[in-house]
Amino acid sequence: MSLLFIGIAPNTGDKQSPTVWVDEEKREFVFQGWKPGPELEAECAAFEVPGHAVGIPDGEAVVRIPAHMVAMIREACDALERANVR
Repeated sequence: MSLLFIGIAPNTGDKQSPTVWVDEEKREFVFQGWKPGPELEAECAAFEVPGHAVGIPDGEAVVRIPAHMVAMIREACDALERANVR
């Protein structure tokens, strides 16, 4: 897998680094973010969506991404759209 680095949250210091990548081959976004607290994870797990089981399936995770990274996420969307054209 080769990832296209999009960006990292600025001013996060040495121990925090929410990051955005794009996997052009698999056509997927890859996010590194903060683990949620138990309350948020429980709320997400309990959320009911028609046609889907309640809970967070094995192999999936809830992550938090700061809102100031919206521009990076848009750039990741553009990168995947460009990869689709090739």
